[in-house]
Amino acid sequence: MAILIDENTKVLVQGITGSFGARHAQLSLQYGTKLVAGVTPGKGGQKFENTVPIFDTVSQAVNETGATASAIFVPPPFAADAILEAMDAGVELIVAITEGIPVMDMMRVKSALQGSKSRLVGPNCPGLVTPGRGDKSHGGCRIGIAPGYIHKRGNVGVVSRSGTLTYEAVFQLTQMGYGQSTCVGIGGDPINGTSHLDVLKMFNEDPETEAIIMIGEIGGNAEVEAARWAKDNCKKPIAGFIAGATAPPGRRMGHAGAIVGGEEDTAAAKKKILAECGIAVAETPSDMASTLMTRWGK
Repeated sequence: MAILIDENTKVLVQGITGSFGARHAQLSLQYGTKLVAGVTPGKGGQKFENTVPIFDTVSQAVNETGATASAIFVPPPFAADAILEAMDAGVELIVAITEGIPVMDMMRVKSALQGSKSRLVGPNCPGLVTPGRGDKSHGGCRIGIAPGYIHKRGNVGVVSRSGTLTYEAVFQLTQMGYGQSTCVGIGGDPINGTSHLDVLKMFNEDPETEAIIMIGEIGGNAEVEAARWAKDNCKKPIAGFIAGATAPPGRRMGHAGAIVGGEEDTAAAKKKILAECGIAVAETPSDMASTLMTRWGK
């Protein structure tokens, strides 16, 4: 089944005519994603790659194509408005790839999400991949910037704040012969739309997902919240990794959300709590898949 997206998901790209959006829209098409529309104000009526229609507004794109998911490749000053436009158009899944959206803008978005039927993943995230079935490294659904070719369809769910560590975990799993149900990069900003806990709950309810890798980092308490929920509610084996163990106290890392502000925000504290909650903790990024296999009994 996978979660959030599958090979039938109809996707639109906001900012499809920009260099970054165009490149990744092209890669998603090559992966087999049902990319049905692009949105760039003022360029309605044109076509992307001679096949994908471009619209001036998201509502036009949704009404004409039935798209239910959107990837946002819009510059930071305008990205929040792009998210809100997708929400107003009734898009069910909004994936904001953009990095550097002002915090005040995201507070406005977070408020608008309350009571909305839309789910936001990101911002500042690599997006999602549900691999295609069979031996081919394509044919599924890719929304965002993740390298599609490293994925393989299987039964391990991956959720991560870090894009690069998502790819590392996926590649390790694929190399070991274990595919993924869905991989979700939730992003590293302090205000985002979807948390580790949200994704764990979805993986827990997904019959195809049999095991989970959860990747976090210093800053915030999202991983701790998810681990404590999993201890009481999730029977599936989970392996975790927390980045930032060697970061000097008070050091701000690459992600805006990776700022230690409390006792449970440090890597050591998070690793301790994850272990107490029954999650197998990998000590290095190179051990993520093997740690899961040990916990899983494979």
